[in-house]
Amino acid sequence: MLHLAKDGIFPITKDKDGKLLKELPASGLHVAGTIQGEGKLNGVPSLFIRLAGCNLHCTWKTLAGNTCECDTAYAAFKVENSFSLPVEEIVRIIGHNRGNIDHIVITGGEPFLQADKVRALCLQLKKESHFHITVETNATLYVEECAEMIDFFSLSPKLSGSVPPAPHMDHHNKTRINIPAIQSFITYARKNKKDFQLKFVYSGENEIIEIQALLKQLDGWGNEDILLMPMGATPEELSLSIPKTLEHCLRNGWRFCDRLHISLFGNKQGV
Repeated sequence: MLHLAKDGIFPITKDKDGKLLKELPASGLHVAGTIQGEGKLNGVPSLFIRLAGCNLHCTWKTLAGNTCECDTAYAAFKVENSFSLPVEEIVRIIGHNRGNIDHIVITGGEPFLQADKVRALCLQLKKESHFHITVETNATLYVEECAEMIDFFSLSPKLSGSVPPAPHMDHHNKTRINIPAIQSFITYARKNKKDFQLKFVYSGENEIIEIQALLKQLDGWGNEDILLMPMGATPEELSLSIPKTLEHCLRNGWRFCDRLHISLFGNKQGV
């Protein structure tokens, strides 16, 4: 059984038996699927599987001075309405909603907290019909038996701007960066002809120095693998951080990471 967040598998239009759901998905479309809104695969039609539970508790301060929790706090540490499904049932739901979609994104929460079950899921998805599988992870945990089933690693190390107030501050600070785990993902990708990205959220000038210091501790990456993403869950919040994010991308040769799903759907879950 995999423990899923309340939106679970999304956006879908059919249930495990292939019957049409009574309501449209959050996208508002009469077809299953959405697009990957961030990173190297920006714009690619995808189905998402969102798992519940995370080992971090990220909270940011926006440039406007507001507090901004993880944009999927309901999956990470506010897991009301989470539920569990057998791997076989998840695979059936995906099959009924696939259409012409070839990309699956496993996200969270933190998927590697359920590494054994994620591996079993990926194995079945590859067996039933070849999918390109992305995992979105904070890169604090590395399990090679699971990594071998993944095609693309979206690694999002959390910088000091993500640190929450007490009582979560100390644990978050001690565990938010795991250099050996990050390096393991990169090394495995390079050795096995897989791809990865290091995706950072820009929330202040000090974090650019942090990113540069972190990258000096890692091998096997190029500037094309480093993505800087403006912080914000709404178009208004993003507009405040986009100019500086863009400037630092140009200065360092990094990729600018858009948040296309916010442009398309706003601050909405399940899209």
